[in-house]
Amino acid sequence: MSGVLLLSPKFVMKLLVAFILCLSLSLSGCSPSHTDSKIKITMWQGVNPPTNRLVLQKLVDRFNQSQNEIFVESLYVGQPDQQIPKILAAVVGNAAPDLLWYNSTLTGRLVELDAIRQLDDFWERSPIKTEIDPALIPTMELDGHIWSIPFSANNVAIFYRPSLFAAAGIKNLPQTWEELKTVALQLTRDTNGDRIIDQYGIFLPLGKGEFTVFTWLPFLWSAEGDILTNQAPQLNTPQAATALQLWLDLIKSNAAILSQPERGYEEDNFVSGKVAMQISGSWALRYMNQKGIDFGVMPIPRDRITATAIGGENLFLFKTNPSREQAAWKFAEYVASEQFQTTFATETGYLPINLNSQKSDAYAKYINEQPEIDIFIKQMSAGLTRPLLADYPRISESLGRAIEATLLQKNTPAEALASAQSNLELALNIKN
Repeated sequence: MSGVLLLSPKFVMKLLVAFILCLSLSLSGCSPSHTDSKIKITMWQGVNPPTNRLVLQKLVDRFNQSQNEIFVESLYVGQPDQQIPKILAAVVGNAAPDLLWYNSTLTGRLVELDAIRQLDDFWERSPIKTEIDPALIPTMELDGHIWSIPFSANNVAIFYRPSLFAAAGIKNLPQTWEELKTVALQLTRDTNGDRIIDQYGIFLPLGKGEFTVFTWLPFLWSAEGDILTNQAPQLNTPQAATALQLWLDLIKSNAAILSQPERGYEEDNFVSGKVAMQISGSWALRYMNQKGIDFGVMPIPRDRITATAIGGENLFLFKTNPSREQAAWKFAEYVASEQFQTTFATETGYLPINLNSQKSDAYAKYINEQPEIDIFIKQMSAGLTRPLLADYPRISESLGRAIEATLLQKNTPAEALASAQSNLELALNIKN
């Protein structure tokens, strides 16, 4: 694999523009300084929806008021795809924040750029070491070192409408892929007798972006496949073809409808009853409750094994100086604490990454009031994480193109995967 980050002149110009935008966000946000007697550190984040950002700000304020040494400024810098140019521009311009909230798949690229601090020393002597959910350790590690700390977690399952299942005479939830196809077809109906289908079994994400890849990976893993073989990307496998064929079968039988391109996360069709099932995550629970609809959650039906994709975001500490890094770590420990995690989880729907929080009375009460969350908690042990390699963004894009081409029926699964692997090897200069 290529170990060099290649930037085109056009992209460099975008970075410079993004850097200027970064400076305009907040002078103190890009170049933190001491405020009064406190060390001021900044955290860039893309927490959404806005109601969740308010929860985060409340918790940041609580930290700032709890001691007289550190002041944390939390800055919203856009959604993940909007953040990348700003992050790279800040690194190039030596104006990175102290802390970054982002998906762990960015680890390899940040390590390659020598932008973030290795956390092994902090981690070894930290009391939170024994409190982090073991399922999340893979999101922190690369090449035997700790590079980030979990901020929040989620995983994916299938939301379903019990009333639509009952209307179709379905009494049992699907456990296997074959049962999923059968149930999805039963749920595909002309409900008003005009000979036009107005209710579909399942909603599938269309697009080559990370959301599509993230929601498809559990199917690949369930078939006992992976996207790496001996730490090298290998997309063209029988297991990948099998998982793609499942989605294609759902489309060809009219049991599924596709989202608008790159909008597979939208739940409007599910809420309106146009679809009876949708792949989504624990982040959607609060939204579903606000809509006042009937819904349930079930694990993703299996092929060979049960699997889900673990998501969420981690905190990265950028290299600054010892005092600033120590201050940033102290806040990171606070984020990982039982107190922070219980409040953030119960008020946003994200899963707590702290074991004590998961077992707390407050969280037990929340589960009792929101029983669907228990599905997500229990399947964390069956969850897998995406690789943290520097080249993961290119791997994901190639895989996303294969999924998109298959769902649009431009290629068979085998053709789409072969093309994706060939293009990836060319892009990464992999020689067979």
